[in-house]
Amino acid sequence: MFLLNFWPENCIYSVVNIKDMKRLVSLFATTVLISVTSLAQEITFPVLEGFRKQTNYPVYVPDNLWDFINGAADNYLAYDFVDLHVAEYKKGRQVIKIEIYRHRNNTNAFGIYSSERSPSFRFVNLGAQGYITDGVINYFTGDYYVKLRTFSGKPKVHRAMETLARRTAAMLGGETEMPVTLALFPDEGKKINQEAYINKSVLGHTFLNNAFRADYEAGPDRFSIYVFEHESDELCRETAEKYLAVTGIDQVETGERKYLVKDGYNGQIFVAWQDRRMVVVSGLSFDQADIADKYISQIL
Repeated sequence: MFLLNFWPENCIYSVVNIKDMKRLVSLFATTVLISVTSLAQEITFPVLEGFRKQTNYPVYVPDNLWDFINGAADNYLAYDFVDLHVAEYKKGRQVIKIEIYRHRNNTNAFGIYSSERSPSFRFVNLGAQGYITDGVINYFTGDYYVKLRTFSGKPKVHRAMETLARRTAAMLGGETEMPVTLALFPDEGKKINQEAYINKSVLGHTFLNNAFRADYEAGPDRFSIYVFEHESDELCRETAEKYLAVTGIDQVETGERKYLVKDGYNGQIFVAWQDRRMVVVSGLSFDQADIADKYISQIL
């Protein structure tokens, strides 16, 4: 049997033997399988004494992440998720599950990690930062966000899980420091372990992206500071001017490249920029401009 192929782009006809076509399909499928397998081999899960390791999960990518974490996938995809490797360690009825999420860079790995942590957790020196709570160990290192959990209440299993977490961190390697932009935030009044990175739609605006945030408390005042690092001075200026434009004409200039605006989503906002860096302060009112200016000046 033969099939007649028609390619409208160049109007070329060709005759293909059906057996050859089957071979091509088989070759394509094999190539895809090899590609996925090689991707899976990028992660070699450590040995954990006394536990049997199972790695028969598929490698999850953006197209099928929903199959594993369903509705939570959107949050991971927002932080430039690349792939996920999963394994289980079993000892009788005791199970430790480990998930290794790879993101496009260290900043996005911190972003997804920071979106799921709480300052009430017990923080540990693991990777760049990690925490332990209720049978869960989460941390980020390099471009990876790593999650371990067990439903066992046995202390030995929990100690084994910590051992596995540390071995995995050593295996993954990569940067073990917090993102450098976090060092720009002044220490005075800053809430510990509440910094975050927001990749998209900062403050509800689709054109505001890639911001680090820190929360502050100074006496009765509670406010948040956002720092944007742009690729160029021009892009920074364009973003700042666009933000001013969408807030309307009710703008009060508080200094050179410093404005107080009324944001329909967020109330009164202080905006300032210099060179490639833009700072936004929310949660303070017009009569607290001195507080906003103090922090903005330190950052810029």
